[in-house]
Amino acid sequence: METQANGEPDKEEVHRVEPDEVPKNCEPGASCESMLVAFGSIEEIVEQEMDSSFAEKNVPGSTTSTISEIQDGIQECAVNSEDEGESLTEDIPAVKIVEAENVEVSTQEEPSTPPERECWSSMEWRSKRKHIFILSKAGKPVYTRHGSEDKLATIFGVMQALVSFVETNQGDVIRSIHAGDSHFVFLVKDHVILVSVSKTGESVPQLVLQLMYVYNQIVSVLTKTQLTRIYEQRRNYDLRRLLAGAERLLDSLLDLTEREPAFLLGAIRCLPLASTVRDQISNTISSMCSKIKNLVFAILLANNQLITLVRMKKYVIHPLDLHLIFNLVNSSESFKTAESWTPICLPKFDASGYLHGHVSYLSDDCQACLLLLTVDRDAFFTLSEAKQKISERLRRNNCLEAINVSVSSEGLMMDQVGVPEVRHFLYKAISTAQFTSPALEVPYHTSENAERLMSQYQALHHRLHSSSRPLKLLFYQLETDAMLGWITSGFELYVTFEPLVTKLNAINAVNKLLRWMKKEEDRLFSLNAPTF
Repeated sequence: METQANGEPDKEEVHRVEPDEVPKNCEPGASCESMLVAFGSIEEIVEQEMDSSFAEKNVPGSTTSTISEIQDGIQECAVNSEDEGESLTEDIPAVKIVEAENVEVSTQEEPSTPPERECWSSMEWRSKRKHIFILSKAGKPVYTRHGSEDKLATIFGVMQALVSFVETNQGDVIRSIHAGDSHFVFLVKDHVILVSVSKTGESVPQLVLQLMYVYNQIVSVLTKTQLTRIYEQRRNYDLRRLLAGAERLLDSLLDLTEREPAFLLGAIRCLPLASTVRDQISNTISSMCSKIKNLVFAILLANNQLITLVRMKKYVIHPLDLHLIFNLVNSSESFKTAESWTPICLPKFDASGYLHGHVSYLSDDCQACLLLLTVDRDAFFTLSEAKQKISERLRRNNCLEAINVSVSSEGLMMDQVGVPEVRHFLYKAISTAQFTSPALEVPYHTSENAERLMSQYQALHHRLHSSSRPLKLLFYQLETDAMLGWITSGFELYVTFEPLVTKLNAINAVNKLLRWMKKEEDRLFSLNAPTF
C-alpha cells in the first residue's frame, strides 16, 4: 500500500474485498509471493504470534531469563539447601516435541449418538457450541469445560485413541478434524492432550491459541518440572488430584478468551490515566522497592487492566504471563480480604519453577491490586511492609482517587473519539504489546451482537495474519457492518463501520482515528518501562 508523505493511506490505493472474494494481491502492485511466510506447524505459527514480550522493544539489550539465572546472578537469593522438600526450580532438559504436518480428516457425516450414553443424551451438554477437553497421554480425564469427566470417560478414550493411532501408524501428529461446521482441534503436549470441539466458526490457529493458554494455565499451577516428574513416575496418574480447586482458573480463563480481544491480539489493556499520574505511581513503586533484594516484578492492575509494571533490569514479562496473572486475580476473591503469599509460575518467563508472589489490594477503598513477585521464598514481611508504604504515599498524592475515578468510569466511549463514522475499533501498539478499544455501545450492547462483533474481529484477524497469504490492508462490507483491518510496523488496527460506508469515508475516518490515538496515547498506554 502506498502512503502519502504524512503517513496516511492513499485513498485510491486501498484494496477493497467483497465477502466472497479472495484477494489476489496483498498490496497494489506487489505480488503475494513476497508476503509468504515459512510454513510450519500451527503451534509454531501461534507461538510466533504470541512471542512479543511486554515493553521488550523499549528495552535495548533485554533478554529472556529464567529463575535459576536470577538465583545464580544474585548471591542473596540463594535458597537454603537445608530447606525441606525438593526444589522445583532446578534445571531440567528442554523437552522437544516432534511435530509433523497437519493431518486433517473431513467428513459430512454426523457422529453417531449411542442412546445408552448419558453424555450424548444430555441436550444441555450437546447444545454447547464449544467444548474443551484435557486428558493425559494414557487417556485419563483431567478437565472438561462442560459436563462431568467421569461421565465422559468414553469420549476421552476415543480422543486418546485417535492421537495414538495417527502417531503410531502414520508417524504423524493429529492437528484437526473437520465434520460439517464442527472443528475438532488437537494440541498434543509432552504428557497431556488438549482438544477443542467448536462450532463457533473460529479458525484452527485461534482454537490452538486458546488451548495453549489452557495448557500454560496448568503449567502456571504445577510448573512443567512437576508435571514431567509426575508422569515419568506414574503414567496413569490422575492429575485432577493436584488440580483440585484450579478448575475455576480454567473456567475463568476460557470465558476471558471468548470475549476479551486481548487474547486474540496478544496484548494488554491499560487503565486510562493521565501520564503524570501513571508516572507518579511507577516512581513511587520503584523508589519503595529499589532496595528490596531479589524482587523481579511489581505489577499494579485494576479491573483486568494494567496500571503500571516495574521490573528488575534486563528482565521482561510476556503478555501471556500477564494474562495468566490477570486471570488469577480476577478469579480469586480471597485477595480482596487479606494479604496473600502464593507461588506463581510464569510459563514464558520460566516454566520450570515458581516465583513467590505477595498479592494484596492497595486498600479497602481502592480496587487496584498489587503483585510483588520475587525469587526469595522468605520475603513476605519485607514485601508486606513495602506495600504499606506504597499505599500510604499513593494516598497522600491522590493517586488512589485517580485510580478509582478511572475504574468507576464507563471507559473509553466513541463520542470521546469524535469520529462518528466509526462504530467500534481495536488498536494495538506493537512495540509495547498494549491495546485499547472503546466500550460496547449500540448496536453491540447486547450479548448476541457483542458475540457477533467478536467473531467478525476474529475472522478479520485470521485473514490478515494468514500463514499462506497475509495481508496488510483489508476492507469489506457485510450486511450488518463494514470492516477494515490495517497492519503496519507500528500498530494493528481493526475498525467497524456501518454497512453502507463508502471506501473514501472509511479511509478519512481511519485517518481521524489515528490522529486522535496519537494525541491520547500517553493516557491510554504505559509508554515508559520503569525499573528497580
